[in-house]
Order: sequence, then structure tokens, then C-alpha cells
Amino acid sequence: MDELARILIYTAAAGLCIPLGGLLACIEHIQPRWLEREFRHFVIAFGGGILLGAVALVLIPEGMQHYNGSLAGVGFLILGGLIFFQLERWLGVHRRESPQLLGMLLDYIPESVALGGMFAVGSGSAALFAFFIGMQNLPEGFNAYRELIHGGRRRRHVLLLMLALAGLGPLVGLLGWALLADSPYALGAIMLTAAGGILYLIFQDIAPQSRLDRHWAPPLGAIFGFAVGLTGHALMGGA
Repeated sequence: MDELARILIYTAAAGLCIPLGGLLACIEHIQPRWLEREFRHFVIAFGGGILLGAVALVLIPEGMQHYNGSLAGVGFLILGGLIFFQLERWLGVHRRESPQLLGMLLDYIPESVALGGMFAVGSGSAALFAFFIGMQNLPEGFNAYRELIHGGRRRRHVLLLMLALAGLGPLVGLLGWALLADSPYALGAIMLTAAGGILYLIFQDIAPQSRLDRHWAPPLGAIFGFAVGLTGHALMGGA
């Protein structure tokens, strides 16, 4: 298969998990009420586990490989956390109705750029990383849909917005492929910066929202999410 076609297919499939998560969230109510609340927090934690898997199994190992394990790579990791901290403050995430949506975009866009770059340098982990992006977009789309609907948005408008956001993946993936083919250091920097930013989002936004007093589902959701990532890593040969 042509490399450009592979990039388009992988990024489009990962992006379409956003509106797919929204469609799953169209199931209005789960009875009894406590189960609905438990399930929502489980999904938030599951998404956090997937993000942690992407960081631990792909972004940091691949990114550090481009810097031969030097301290420069650690610097980019810290820089990513600081950048996402500033972005969150600038966007006023905590004062808006859609922190899940903005958080999804903050990790989805740089990850898609990195995915295009991974295809450009022939990384064996590109397919695994596309799997991670899709799996994390599913619960993030689910939670973003619920968030926007509760904010008074119409169902059709929310799903159309999510479909439009799914199209960003192929566009920025192609951008990464075009710009990072001969720049492995830049690719490593983007991956490590994204990893630092995702770690910030996990502990700033996702983990606090997933917690419920005296409930077991949210922490198990995080474990299951990471386990899904580890399973994908194992099935693809630990690339």
C-alpha cells in the first residue's frame, strides 16, 4: 500500500473514533442512575489509561530513541507539560463548558502530527500509535459529547462538529509526514513534548474528573485502559 494512503487510512480511522464515541454517548440514560454515573467516570478513567499507555509505550520510548536517551529529551518532556499548562490557562479551560473537548484537541493534534512523522521515518510503532490515538479518541469523544449536550448544544450540531474534528487528523498527519521526514530530532521533540503535555492533562483534568468516593469502577477503568494499550503493544510484537 502506498505510504500516503496508509497515513490517510490510519489517521482517518483514528479520527473517526471521535464521532463514534459521540454516537455511543447518544444512549441517553443507563438505569439505575448510580450505574450511569459510575459508567461515565469509568469511561473518563479508561481514556486516561489509554493516554498513559500511549505515553509509556510509544511517545517516550520512541522520542528518547531519537535523542539516544540524552537529557535533551527530558527537557522536551518538561517543556511539554509547561506548554500545555500555559495553553490551558490561556484557553480558560476551567472556566468553560468543554474541558473534555479542549483536552481531546490538545492531545489529538500533536499526536497526529507525530504519527505522520513516524510514517515518514519508517517507524515500526506507527500502526500501534494510530491504534492508541483511536482508542483514546473513543472515550474522549464519548465524554465530550455528554459535556456539550449538557451545555445546551444540539445533538446534530455536536455530532457534525465531531465529524469535522475527525478530519483534522489526516490533514495534520500529512503535514507531519511532509515536514518531519528528514527531521528525526524535530519528530522526537514533538513526541516528547506531546508526552509531557498529556501527562499534565492526565493529572490536571482527567484523573480528578474520574474520581468517585467509595467507588471501584474509575480506578479499574484506568487499569483496563492501560491494559488495552499493553495488549496492542504485545500483539504488534512490542514494536
